[in-house]
Amino acid sequence: MVKKGIVEEIFSEAKFAKELDLYNVSYRDFDKIKEITLSEFIKESEEFFKIPISRIVRIKKNNTILFEKVSK
Repeated sequence: MVKKGIVEEIFSEAKFAKELDLYNVSYRDFDKIKEITLSEFIKESEEFFKIPISRIVRIKKNNTILFEKVSK
């Protein structure tokens, strides 16, 4: 059995609770960071086909940061 990553776990929890619009996802779009709701991100990324999970830099629920990628 493969262990889920932190991002996948957050997405799974949000989908199960049907609270997609409470989550904001920030991701790299070329030289900019875009922030949209999780439901918009899933649609725009076409289920992570166009925008891979590796480009996500931050996930917030309400104003609490649940995930933040540390840049080196």
